[in-house]
Amino acid sequence: MIKPKKSLGQNFLIDNNILNKIVNITKIENQNIFEIGPGTGNLTSLIKEKNPKKLYVIEKDNELVSVLNEKFKDSITIINEDILKFNEKKLTKDKLIVFGNLPYNISTEILCKWILNLDNKNFWFESLILMFQKEVADRILAKFNTSSYGRLSILANWKLDIVKICDINQNCFFPKPKVESSLLFFKPKLKFFKLKKAKNLEKITRIFFNHRRKMIKKPYNQIFNNNNEIKNKLKIDLNLRPQNLNLETYYKLTKEYEQLRG
Repeated sequence: MIKPKKSLGQNFLIDNNILNKIVNITKIENQNIFEIGPGTGNLTSLIKEKNPKKLYVIEKDNELVSVLNEKFKDSITIINEDILKFNEKKLTKDKLIVFGNLPYNISTEILCKWILNLDNKNFWFESLILMFQKEVADRILAKFNTSSYGRLSILANWKLDIVKICDINQNCFFPKPKVESSLLFFKPKLKFFKLKKAKNLEKITRIFFNHRRKMIKKPYNQIFNNNNEIKNKLKIDLNLRPQNLNLETYYKLTKEYEQLRG
């Protein structure tokens, strides 16, 4: 019996109803599939039954890699690496469908890494089917003027359409986590706001949300050096708080920042 490692944020999904729901979200047959953190291979087995063209899994835990090798032999490609250090674009030239019961402690880091490394033309994935702690999922889906809205909402919704599939009870996992989870489905947007560098959007949102309860006057002036022209052009009230500006406004602010920097 494999003992889940708390240090790696391991909570294995064991509920068959949920596992079956996940593999039926999108077409798997003859597709290239990439699974993040397969654990003992519960979801992997069901994906394999759907006859993917190629199935890649990435697992950091050496002990679990041994279990997966024993269970699946050469029928899948097992990558024994850290997902945060791995370059998914080198895996294949074909687009991937990504499944992941992401470790809670690094789930936002994984998603932000992918978003910030997306280029403006060709995405390396067809879709993402990912599990998050419910509170994180709520932040990803949050609308402006709500308390959950923030940097993660703005970054995630920039190039991706996101739908919540369902919430998942703690009893569906081993060991049982202290929080509920949510399953989200991400698809690349056909049209999105064009920016030169994702890092610029990351920077703008970081500065604005550094003091999320305070008015945006100070961060605005820090970035734009008291430039009233941009404020008037975008019709921004500097007495508002960061959560009161919608997605589009943050993208436009980033574009103005890029134009000022040449």
